[in-house]
Amino acid sequence: MKLFSMAIVAGARPNFMKIAPIVRALNARKASAKTAGIDLHLSIVHTGQHYDENMSEVFFRELEIPTPDWHLEVGSGSHAEQTAKIMLAFEKVLQEDRPDWVVVVGDVNSTIACALTAKKMGVKLAHVEAGLRSFDMRMPEEINRKLTDTICDLLFVTEESGVRNLRAEGVAEEKIVLVGNVMIDNLMFNLGRIESGEFVPPAYLKEFCDCGKRYAVLTLHRPSNVDRRETLEPIWGALLEVARRIPILFPVHPRTRAKLDAFGLNGDGFTMSDPVGYLDMLYAVRNAKLVLTDSGGLQEETTVLGVPCVTIRENTERPVTVDIGTNNMVGTDPEKIQAVAFSILSGQGKKGAIPPLWDGNAAERIAEAFLIKTKVK
Repeated sequence: MKLFSMAIVAGARPNFMKIAPIVRALNARKASAKTAGIDLHLSIVHTGQHYDENMSEVFFRELEIPTPDWHLEVGSGSHAEQTAKIMLAFEKVLQEDRPDWVVVVGDVNSTIACALTAKKMGVKLAHVEAGLRSFDMRMPEEINRKLTDTICDLLFVTEESGVRNLRAEGVAEEKIVLVGNVMIDNLMFNLGRIESGEFVPPAYLKEFCDCGKRYAVLTLHRPSNVDRRETLEPIWGALLEVARRIPILFPVHPRTRAKLDAFGLNGDGFTMSDPVGYLDMLYAVRNAKLVLTDSGGLQEETTVLGVPCVTIRENTERPVTVDIGTNNMVGTDPEKIQAVAFSILSGQGKKGAIPPLWDGNAAERIAEAFLIKTKVK
């Protein structure tokens, strides 16, 4: 029996949602691999980039991800400090675990840190959600994405724009595999759990979402939006105007809460909470009349759910959500935020369509393509 091992890395809450369907799909192939003489071994590495209960452990429980084999517990810090701590800790994992492949997902510091470490130690490297580009090098995530893709041996892509971007950057065609979006796999799997009644939301959320009234959902956490008063205050003013027309559920990121308090920004119309788990957020978003966000994943999820989305950013690495989905890019101009939100509330929101291959089977394609390309049938 030949041992074939893979280390799958996650560090921040968007990562956890992406690895869940991949772990399920690969675990489902263990029996067939064993029949072919292959002992397929998966290890999960949690870097601890997001480390508190609401930002981390709750996601592992809700998404039914196995307990991590490695928890690096790196915690917070500057980009350089956090990246360096992850690299040092992950190097020890690779020395002891000696996987044949490392799989990284998304665009956080854990992604680039573990990718660099694996490559320097001669371990094969795959990137899930490759090829996405905002073309804004001021964004730390854009730097992480581009550098990771440059050194990978296998690139799993969510949408056609990603394929075009990688080709334009000179990536060899045989490394690129268009598979669809694992975030949507996760959405569809867990939407079934909600609709079947398996998931029971907390009382406050059920009361807010099931009261028969229209409501909106807000997330706001990006440093470029919240760290400076001169940027956050106008955005907050626009959101207050929207909140006068529709109640807004606002799970508040710790960074954002600290800045709102520091700048003395408050107002009526918001139901604020600590960060919520994935199932709580999905429960809220699926019936929302409007989502306002600066995140990446919600742009994708709202497109599949058919919920109009107002993205408070100047650019997006997920253009398919704008081109054919329900996403509206409004930047940080308060007048535009209000105008688009009010238009949606008056019934003029984009209807949108679901992008190709966003069908809930991306992880299956990843498992199949990965095992074929790595000669493990």
